[in-house]
Amino acid sequence: MSDTISPAAPAASAPAPTPKVGFVSLGCPKALTDSELILTQLSAEGYATSKTFQGADLVIVNTCGFIDDAVKESLDTIGEALAENGKVIVTGCLGAREGEGGGNLVQQMHPAVLAVTGPHATHEVMEAVHKHLPKPHDPFLDLVPQRAANAVEGVGIKLTPRHYAYLKISEGCNHRCTFCIIPSMRGDLVSRPIGEVLTEARKLFEGGVKELLVVSQDTSAYGVDVQYRTGFWDGKPVKTKLYDLVRALGELARQHGAWVRLHYVYPYPHVDDIIPLMAEGLVLPYLDVPLQHSHPDVLKRMKRPASGEKNLERIQRWREVCPELVVRSTFIAGFPGETEEEFQHLLDFVAEAQIDRAGCFAYSPVQGAVANELPGAVPDEVREARRARFMAVAEAVSVQRLQRRVGATMQVLVDQAQSLGKKGGLGRSYADAPEIDGVVRLLPVDKPSKTYKVGDFVTARIVGAEGHDLIAQVV
Repeated sequence: MSDTISPAAPAASAPAPTPKVGFVSLGCPKALTDSELILTQLSAEGYATSKTFQGADLVIVNTCGFIDDAVKESLDTIGEALAENGKVIVTGCLGAREGEGGGNLVQQMHPAVLAVTGPHATHEVMEAVHKHLPKPHDPFLDLVPQRAANAVEGVGIKLTPRHYAYLKISEGCNHRCTFCIIPSMRGDLVSRPIGEVLTEARKLFEGGVKELLVVSQDTSAYGVDVQYRTGFWDGKPVKTKLYDLVRALGELARQHGAWVRLHYVYPYPHVDDIIPLMAEGLVLPYLDVPLQHSHPDVLKRMKRPASGEKNLERIQRWREVCPELVVRSTFIAGFPGETEEEFQHLLDFVAEAQIDRAGCFAYSPVQGAVANELPGAVPDEVREARRARFMAVAEAVSVQRLQRRVGATMQVLVDQAQSLGKKGGLGRSYADAPEIDGVVRLLPVDKPSKTYKVGDFVTARIVGAEGHDLIAQVV
C-alpha cells in the first residue's frame, strides 16, 4: 500500500459582507410609496440599508422635481451623496426632467452619477443596483426569506411610523395644468386594480396600522382610465370607482378601529357622494382639495379641471351634510397674469369658504411648464408679498376655527409619548394629517391609569389653542 497524502480540508472562508445601500427619499407621499417599493425589493434580495452615506457601498436618492426649491434640495442632496460616498443612483421625478439642450438635467448637473431613472421605476433602479453593487451569492442564505424589522407582512417595508401608512391608489394624471410638469414625468392616470388596493389595505390594518392615508395625483379620478371597470375582492364584485373604494376602505377600517384619510381630491361633482360616508363616520371628515386658486379667469389660465365659481357653493353644501368636515387646500399666488383684483378674490374666497388648513406657494416658473409662456409675469417681490398676505388671512381663519375646538372632547391618535404620557406627548385629531397640519399637544397625564403609548387612540379634552396646534388633557 503506497503512502498517500490526503489534501488538507479547505479552510472555511469568512462570509462576504452584506452589501449596504444608503437611501434618501425626498418629496411628496407618492414618492415615499415609490421608496417603500424599492426598499422592500432591496430587503427581499438581501441588501442591507445604511443610515449614513459613508457607511454605504452605494446610495440611492429618490428626488422631487416639482418646484425650484424641491429641485435645488434634490440636486444638493445628490451632490452631498457624491461627495461623501461617490456611488449614487438617482430616481424619482427630477430624474425625468430635461436639462438645457434636451439632455437629462441630473446628468448635466452631476455627470458622476451611476444611473438616472424617472419615478415609479423599481425595476430600473434594481437593474442599476445589480450592475454597480452585485449581491454576493451565498448558497446557504439566498433561499432564506429576508424580513425587515419595519416591514408589514404581505406588503413590505414602510417608511412611516408603524401606526400610519400611505396607500397609493393610482399613478400619473390626465390633467395638463399649465403650471405643472408632473404628467410629463409620471405619465397619464393608471389606476391600480381595486382588489389589489383593498388587499394591501387589509394587510396594513392587520399589521397594526391605525391610520391609512389615501394618496395619488388625482384621487377623485380613480377608475376613469378603466371606465370604472368592475373588479373582484373577497369573491364580491366591486367597481373601480372612488365611492366604492372609499366605502370598502371605511368598512375595513371600522373592523380594526382605524382611520381612513383622503388626500388630493379634486372637487368634482361625484365627490359629493363621499360626504355622507364622512357624516356617518365611515371615513374621516377631512378632505385635502388642491384648489390652487378661486378666480375663474386664473383657473382657466391654469387649465384646472374644476370651476372656481362652483367651489364655494360645493364646500358650503359639503358642510351642510357634514358639519364636522375639515378642508385643507393649497394655493398659488402670483400666477402669470394675476391682477390685484383676482388676488383679492382669492383672499375673499379663503375667508368665506373657511378653509381650515391652507398652504400657499409663490408661483415658481418650473422649467417646461406651459405657464412660463403666458403673458403678464408677476415680479418676484410681488409674488412673495402676495404669498405673505395670503398666509396672514389663511392663518387668521385657521386660528379662529381652532378656537372653536376649545372645550370639546376629541379622539386623538398618539404620535409621541414621553414616559407613557407621564411627561406628555403629541398626537393628532381627525383634523390633522401627519407632517402638513397641526398637532395636539397632550399635557402630562393626571392619573397613572391614563398612560398611553405611540399608536394608541386616546380621548382628550381640548383646553387651549396655540398657533396651528391644540392643547389637550387626556380624560
